[in-house]
Amino acid sequence: MDGQRNSRKPLDTAEIGALAHLYRAEIYRSTIWRTRLDTTTNWSVVTLGVALSITFSSPQASPLPLVLVGILIIFFLMLEARRYRYFNVWRARCRWMELNFMAPMLSEGDIRLDSGWQDRLAEDYRHPVYHVSLRTAIGRRIRRNYFWILLIQTAAYLGKLVVHPAALQSFGELLERAAIGPIPGWLVLGLGLLYCASWGVIALWSLRDDRQRARWRRDPLGMG
Repeated sequence: MDGQRNSRKPLDTAEIGALAHLYRAEIYRSTIWRTRLDTTTNWSVVTLGVALSITFSSPQASPLPLVLVGILIIFFLMLEARRYRYFNVWRARCRWMELNFMAPMLSEGDIRLDSGWQDRLAEDYRHPVYHVSLRTAIGRRIRRNYFWILLIQTAAYLGKLVVHPAALQSFGELLERAAIGPIPGWLVLGLGLLYCASWGVIALWSLRDDRQRARWRRDPLGMG
């Protein structure tokens, strides 16, 4: 019984050809969604650059654009995380076929990396699901790209408050410069701190979760 379950289904020439075409299709879809990930990152960088240009155009310019651009960055990050979940599906399928079909075929010895890889791949096609949660996807995108975008945004905003319209003299003056209309400066800075801390916590949580999944995953070749 165990021997039948662990045996690898032999594939004929037609099936191998069909699998090769399937692999090419998954590679193509993975490439398309990878390009879409880069597009949203580019949007975030461009909008941040526009906000920086407006804010530092003159000493009297308001730092408000750097605050408002944070809303766009959040939108782009959520959009990119959603796209990443799709990209992760195609990438996992490609990697699965590479490890369990291509690698044994190219190896000199008789290697069986996974006994039921065909069944698992077939099940993923019958009942497709995301391999990572939205929170994990957000954390991964922050760690890959958005950490630097958020860091530049935060540093630029604080730098604007410190140097314009003149060098900062006291903490009270900092609160005055940070105020936005009727919203006091301490509240604006507090919300900014919460804004940065929230993304930092999600990034650290996803890093811890990824490491834990890699450590405790019973199947080291698990998809996702």
